[in-house]
Amino acid sequence: MFSISYCTVAMFALFNILIFYQTSIAAEYRLSMLPLYSTEDINARITPLAEYLAKQTGLPISTTLTAGFNEYSQQLSSGRINIGFENPYIFVLNSGAHEVVAIASTANEGEKFRGIIITRSDSPLRTIIELKGKKIGIVGQTSVGGFLSQKLTLLESGIDVAKDCIIEEAPENKHENVIFSVFAGDVDAGFIRESALLQANEFVPAGAIRILQPTAWMPNWALSLSRELPKEDRKKIVSALLDIKPGSAVLKSLKVEALKPAQDSDYDSIRKVFGLAMSVK
Repeated sequence: MFSISYCTVAMFALFNILIFYQTSIAAEYRLSMLPLYSTEDINARITPLAEYLAKQTGLPISTTLTAGFNEYSQQLSSGRINIGFENPYIFVLNSGAHEVVAIASTANEGEKFRGIIITRSDSPLRTIIELKGKKIGIVGQTSVGGFLSQKLTLLESGIDVAKDCIIEEAPENKHENVIFSVFAGDVDAGFIRESALLQANEFVPAGAIRILQPTAWMPNWALSLSRELPKEDRKKIVSALLDIKPGSAVLKSLKVEALKPAQDSDYDSIRKVFGLAMSVK
């Protein structure tokens, strides 16, 4: 009788330990950033944020990295990434699984930015309507400042850039390579982010490039949380995020000026570009 009781108690204790261990593992939250930069750069940007959130909330929060945009997007949608920092396009794609709680604000652009359409200074093009049938250099089809902003403006003017123009993606999806293509005459016009206009100044003569038209304003990067987070944990994380003072070391590492409160509808301009359903308000 004694041996049976002892074994039962021991097994019960072991079971409780295993349950506690599994719960502890499950409760660890992973923070990541869209891999737009090198592994070293991303680590340097997000590690201080993870450490700050862990300290302020008392929750186990660690960083995790992904190999590319597709893997990052998949891990957002699957819930493997609990706290994400991504561009507007990737956020919108995964907004069923993640909710935005803060939007990045930068020193030069604030909480929104826009693209521009550029040509050579001696180009005969004077209006965006004349872009029909023309060859256009773009950063990439998921680039917000180097394609989506311009696409929305052209759509509002009756031009479907994918059907009405000839699109050429820039090597390595670099804004400066779009500028080089325009300058060299390889394309008739280029789509770049407004703040990227001066990136090729070292190689392109002053006055060689002209802005044909600024394009639609777009929301800045989203800081999002998994919709599966427990309410109390979500509340702690959101509070800690919005308590970060502008210009703090954490934000300087992340390379943003501030994190401002945000809601899903702030990203409806991105949905409009893709013909997706607007957010429910």
